[in-house]
Amino acid sequence: MTLSLNHRSNPYQVDVSRFLALCTRNYFNMLRWLPAECEQGECWQVEGDFGCLDVKLLENTQYTQLVEIKRHVEASQYIDTPKVVVRVYHDAKLAEVLTSRQIYRLRAVYDYPNIRMYHRDEKYQVNAFLEELLKIDNHARVICQSAS
Repeated sequence: MTLSLNHRSNPYQVDVSRFLALCTRNYFNMLRWLPAECEQGECWQVEGDFGCLDVKLLENTQYTQLVEIKRHVEASQYIDTPKVVVRVYHDAKLAEVLTSRQIYRLRAVYDYPNIRMYHRDEKYQVNAFLEELLKIDNHARVICQSAS
């Protein structure tokens, strides 16, 4: 009897319930500071005890919004400013990362290993990163809003 260590014999299965639960948590975290009335192109900052987010509304439709979120970090030559573009689905009450700083189109599943060394569940990982990015405070507040 021989044992096969081939990873393809046990393909990665997406846990849709876990992913949707994460997107729902992100939606409700964002909803606390996402203005109900907002015009495309408006920018604002959300400040909390543990950080500050720069937010820009890129697109605004009846049921969805496209939002760019950046988090302030100490100026460093080693760390880029964390930045994601998030589609907010108000009808489904979900917020999903569409792009991250280095990934411009996320796929549901990646083969592993791959040339860019993305995780098989890279889409889940980037949305989990958004959840961490949003943890600036339980009482976050919008500190300025302007059109750009």
